Amino acid sequence: MPRRKTIQKKSVTPDPRYGDPVVAQFINALMKRGKKSIAERIMYTAIDSVDKRVEDETGLELFHKGLNNVKPTLEVKSRRVGGTTYQVPVEVRPRRRNALAMRWLINAARSRSEKSLGERLGAELWSAAKNEGSAVKKREDTHRMADANKAFAHFRW
Repeated sequence: MPRRKTIQKKSVTPDPRYGDPVVAQFINALMKRGKKSIAERIMYTAIDSVDKRVEDETGLELFHKGLNNVKPTLEVKSRRVGGTTYQVPVEVRPRRRNALAMRWLINAARSRSEKSLGERLGAELWSAAKNEGSAVKKREDTHRMADANKAFAHFRW
């Protein structure tokens, strides 16, 4: 952490198909071993599969809706006070909120049982848009844990 200069946030270049920086960020999170073209193909397949399921909304709108449903507002952080460790509930910063939601969606999609990762990601986005699925369950578990430890909120730093 620098003492003098503030750290400049790096901006993500928008993705080629939709021109959306959030989709580009999701593609970067999905990418493994630097293979961006494969990650793009998986993401666009997922959005297209969601697009085929619904008539009144586009696949991109459903992607954003699902991502917003997975974003956590509270999480717990370990804080050591007097020899004991407390799980202290803290608010999640917006950039971390996005990163956690993307990570949870990708992990939930990878653990599903459909044939290809594009189909699995599309199914997970579809269920997240309906407030279902394991990524939404992960968010609810995080909120539940923060709510259970509300008594230790005065240890926040």
